[in-house]
Amino acid sequence: MLIRPRRNRKSPVIRDMIQETHLSPANLIYPLFMLDGTGAKEEIKSLPGLYRLREKDVLKEVEQSIELGLKSFVLFPAVAEELKDKTASYGVSDKNFYHRIIRSVKSRFPEAILMSDVAMDPYSSDGHDGYVEDGKILNDETLPILVDMAIAQAEAGIDIIGPSDMMDGRVEAIRDGLDDHGYTDVSIMSYTAKYASAFYGPFRDALESAPKSGDKKTYQMDPANKYEALREADLDEEEGADFLMVKPALCYLDVIHVLKTHSNLPIAAYNVSGEYAMLKAACMNGWLDYDKAMPEMLLSIRRAGADAILTYFAKDFAQWYKNH
Repeated sequence: MLIRPRRNRKSPVIRDMIQETHLSPANLIYPLFMLDGTGAKEEIKSLPGLYRLREKDVLKEVEQSIELGLKSFVLFPAVAEELKDKTASYGVSDKNFYHRIIRSVKSRFPEAILMSDVAMDPYSSDGHDGYVEDGKILNDETLPILVDMAIAQAEAGIDIIGPSDMMDGRVEAIRDGLDDHGYTDVSIMSYTAKYASAFYGPFRDALESAPKSGDKKTYQMDPANKYEALREADLDEEEGADFLMVKPALCYLDVIHVLKTHSNLPIAAYNVSGEYAMLKAACMNGWLDYDKAMPEMLLSIRRAGADAILTYFAKDFAQWYKNH
């Protein structure tokens, strides 16, 4: 045989020399769930090893992560039911603990990059990402609420706004709102192709934010559609997005790839709660080796074209990376 591909695999040195895809903590964004109050952190049963964190625990988690080389975080508030209403007013309240913790983290760790979540569902009594009237999620009526939420988060110190709502036109509305208030340097990472997926269950457990009625199929994308994501990407890019995101990641590697080849913007992917939970469960049962399967899963997302990966594995990967 003249051609033997195995010659390029014969030693670790050669394999490292020609490795095509590289992944480090710099590519990862670590999601943190936050609670108000001064009590103990609360374990999330459907997300083994993860917790709803009080302010002191958030600061501790960020500090430990930075020591491991992990410096980017996306923050999610778990809001008490009595604070929710139809207009998600707590999302812009001066008393919102979410904004207080953002300020606290930025004051203590100015080098950390903080990403927010912009959608109504954490604060909505209806549990939907948009404003609900007579059972319908109203697009245009939602936009001013999202803009006010984004401005309040930018004022608190958020570096990257993350609109996760999938309302039409929200990127442009948020960009205009931020610019009008002097936040021209605040980035937008748009949830460009957010699918109506079955893999969000543990996340909704963590925030207790499931819809009170109906589903999200009129605004989140059909899992059967790939090229529809290109239309969403073109719109978000034209409206001023700085990053485009695909969510979930594992079942949508082809969508990540097509966006990467289609756009010059950085592509992010959200390795969602259900993907975390199923791998964790398999490893806890001894069916898979966590230290091998977890990096491989993240590498596959990176190989598909993701420049940034939002993942609950981020801290574990950073520790694994440090040891290897």
